Amino acid sequence: MSFLRPEAKAELWRWREVLGGIAVALIGLWLVAGPGLLLAIPGYALILAGVIFVWIGGQRVRFRKTGLGAGAVQVDEGQIAYFGPLTGGVIALREMERLSLERGAYPAHWKLEQPGQNPVMIPVDAAGADALFDAFAALPGLRTERMLAELADDKTLSVVIWERRSMRPASTLLH
Repeated sequence: MSFLRPEAKAELWRWREVLGGIAVALIGLWLVAGPGLLLAIPGYALILAGVIFVWIGGQRVRFRKTGLGAGAVQVDEGQIAYFGPLTGGVIALREMERLSLERGAYPAHWKLEQPGQNPVMIPVDAAGADALFDAFAALPGLRTERMLAELADDKTLSVVIWERRSMRPASTLLH
């Protein structure tokens, strides 16, 4: 028997890193203020760790959606797989060329492009989509704050979040 409603439990789970960081910082504060100077040093370290957990958790909370959208996302060994009711696909992170946020559809979709394959469109609120945060953070040169700001923006325009740098020099002509 649970004392929490399922909605409250889900909301607490969504904020788990932030709540854990606050708890760690409070333990550190207790060590600094309480027993003596010997425990103050680990206390300051715990306060710092708690602040870092709160900051990282805040980023993850901004990325997470309900998880009640269409389809399911699975991230496994450098591959992102999306299993949707109408579409789906697999993209290798090391071969991915472009990551876009398509806000024209409802809900917004992540558009993952890889050469030689159809783009994979993943709803931002698909089940397991919170695992995409770590996968996207591993992309070289991705600015996480910009991605989170674009995700929170309510414009209807599509925007390129990340694009792999071309290996050919910019001065080389294509035709």
